[in-house]
Amino acid sequence: MSNEQTEVIHLDAPGDKPRVLSSVIDRPDAAFRWVARGSGTIVLTIMLLVGLFLLYQGYRALEVAGPNFITEQAWNPNSGTFGIAAVLAGTFFIALTAIFFAVPLALGTALYISEYAPAKIKGALVSIVDLMAAVPSVVYGLWGVFFLSPNILPVSQWITTYLGWIPIFAVEGFDPSDPLASPTVFAASTFIAGIVVALMVAPITSSIMREVFTQAPIGEREGALALGATKWGMISSVVLPFGRGGIIGGTMLGLGRALGETIAVFLIISPVFVIQPRILEKGANSISALIALRYNEASVFEISALMAAGLALFVITLIVNFVASTIIARSRSGSQSD
Repeated sequence: MSNEQTEVIHLDAPGDKPRVLSSVIDRPDAAFRWVARGSGTIVLTIMLLVGLFLLYQGYRALEVAGPNFITEQAWNPNSGTFGIAAVLAGTFFIALTAIFFAVPLALGTALYISEYAPAKIKGALVSIVDLMAAVPSVVYGLWGVFFLSPNILPVSQWITTYLGWIPIFAVEGFDPSDPLASPTVFAASTFIAGIVVALMVAPITSSIMREVFTQAPIGEREGALALGATKWGMISSVVLPFGRGGIIGGTMLGLGRALGETIAVFLIISPVFVIQPRILEKGANSISALIALRYNEASVFEISALMAAGLALFVITLIVNFVASTIIARSRSGSQSD
């Protein structure tokens, strides 16, 4: 059986009559349409159920805390004083630090693979970058604990020595003029956690940018080169403007993953429940790390509070990913030249 679909074309010219166009939808097309619709419906249903589950489990805590759940820094659910202000701020500090390092790395990698890499190694580079996204987060976390943390402390000390006048680089209790000052005040910081998370989000961000760059119209590329542009001139005038939506969208998708990263952050940071804007100083926190830290020993009411915190993270991540998808959809990626 086949379905006949009718489309009426309206013409604006005087005296023209609408022309009826008919198209036949055969069984494979109809089956594909229903499979696509069903898959999309299932995904949206699962997302909705996850949100409703978190809301149901966390409603009791939200009812008790009220608006203080957003403004309170302390986390003592059993005593009635709890909120996510500190961990929410820490989540954003870690994610923004990660994006600061990840975006230049991802952009450079994407440009090299799409524009400069020889054809013989391009496939291997693409596979390596994609495989990096599949490395378990616990591996990155262990690397950060045993390798990065001890070796990055001198860098943190140098930054606060010469840039400590900038508030985010200041470290309380550290005296640059004291040769015996302990570098342990720089351990388990937002800075270290951000670098580790940056390596985790860079592959997916780079992959999105690379796919958009490769779709830059060939005609525009050749036209720029024919007019005498250098390789970089062609990239800056054609590829980067064409891929602007992909750059922004990939960055925000990376931000969405950075906001929800758990195990790597949990292994590195030293949890604190105050807003800690000094990224080089010891002590940080995030919503996902809070849940991983407290869930096993939590009371029934604290589990409800953790579910409420998870709901906040779920909503934030959903908004970030939705905005990123909208930007990508509105970009020029996918257009083709003649």
